[in-house]
Amino acid sequence: MGTADSGRTPEIPDHDHAPTSNEPWNVWTVPNLVSLLRLCGIPLFLWLVLVEEADLAAFVVLVLAGASDWVDGYLARRLDQRSRLGVLLDPAVDRLYILATLVGLALRDVIGWWLVAILVSRDVFLLVLLPLLRGSGRIALPVTYVGKTATFALFWGFPVLLLGSLPGAWGATLSVIGWAFALWGTFLYWWAGVRYARDMIASGRAR
Repeated sequence: MGTADSGRTPEIPDHDHAPTSNEPWNVWTVPNLVSLLRLCGIPLFLWLVLVEEADLAAFVVLVLAGASDWVDGYLARRLDQRSRLGVLLDPAVDRLYILATLVGLALRDVIGWWLVAILVSRDVFLLVLLPLLRGSGRIALPVTYVGKTATFALFWGFPVLLLGSLPGAWGATLSVIGWAFALWGTFLYWWAGVRYARDMIASGRAR
């Protein structure tokens, strides 16, 4: 039995804007500059945490990365500078930061490789479904409340875990707090991934 809107592509809930191929590129924008500066912080973090083992400096880099993740989105809305590059670059930088932080902390034995596998497998899972996203006319996954909350929890959990390696009661307390953020963020990261996958599959069937 058909309805008047049976051929309509299902809407993805609680997102600000689902980026499509109609977005202008607008390479030279303030939000894109912020994202590029964030990108430059990734090799700096890895050098600090793996070569210098300067945990406090690495902590500062991660905190700035987490804060600037909010800044570039705010500037894009405030300055009306949304762009096709921006909707691709911002989540890509987020994922690269998460991957780099996971690898750096695992190599330092701050976290186990099991956590790396759980988080990376989520992105591999979505990568398999990428053709469905392209087929629906979108160029990137939409921003959702669950996804942003997951990123926030991971971005703040990882640096606190790094400081959790400090000796004494402070280190033990920070480790507990860091793991609470990291595990909650991991759960939300996968929850957001499952929702993305569900909606991509629904969009593909509706075409």
